[in-house]
Amino acid sequence: MAMELVQVTLEDREILMNLLEKYLYEFSQYEETEVNGLGLYGYEYLDYYFVEKNRWAYFMKVEGKLCGFAMVITLPEVEDRETDFQMAEFFVLHKYRGQGIGFLAFQKVLALHPGRWQLKQHPKNLGSTVFWEKSIDKVTTGKYELVKAYPGTFYEDGTLGDVYFFSYPSS
Repeated sequence: MAMELVQVTLEDREILMNLLEKYLYEFSQYEETEVNGLGLYGYEYLDYYFVEKNRWAYFMKVEGKLCGFAMVITLPEVEDRETDFQMAEFFVLHKYRGQGIGFLAFQKVLALHPGRWQLKQHPKNLGSTVFWEKSIDKVTTGKYELVKAYPGTFYEDGTLGDVYFFSYPSS
């Protein structure tokens, strides 16, 4: 199954926002977040992806159909570590999970942004934990660091994030 990564443009803003709502709804079970008065979660950083040079958003597509997105920033989650990129958000629709699409998208994102990476995950999101552990291990051939409950990396529910540090390509 061929998966393509397509950079999101301003004209695609509404499509990305729609997918972000699905992602935020799913993630709300871990962060225990609430919808706003319009029944939406909202993504406060969305418009920055269309005006700042240090943010990139990509759609994942299989046979021309949307199947997810990846969002990359240069702003580090953990400021006491040298970092070039951080995976801000990453989402694969349920229908496409377990088929290797997420891993292919991850590889393609890394190829577009080689350098030092940080990636924070919520430890309650067990599916994500398994995915990132396997994916990062595979692309780095085991050359990464995982710090569980990294100080200062709080999620909305107060949980500390687990943070991966790695380089791609690995040295």
